[in-house]
Amino acid sequence: MTTMTLRGIDETLAQTLKELARSQGVSLNALALRLIREATGVDKRKRTLVHHDLDKFAGTWGKDDEEAFLNATHSLEAIDEEMWK
Repeated sequence: MTTMTLRGIDETLAQTLKELARSQGVSLNALALRLIREATGVDKRKRTLVHHDLDKFAGTWGKDDEEAFLNATHSLEAIDEEMWK
């Protein structure tokens, strides 16, 4: 294996990398290797972005809401036979 040294890392970048490594529970070396491998395309970047913007709507419908939705969308289930000829 090759050993490399990175020069010119300013304090802001160094601190950001250390905090990122700490938050992910990995060493600074492991973080740097992963970032380099992902940036060069050697490894595929893992999806880390998780959206929570619709969480407040989950589980909020009652039986009446469900019935209204099913009634409103019932016509969408019909197949127009003429269109598929």
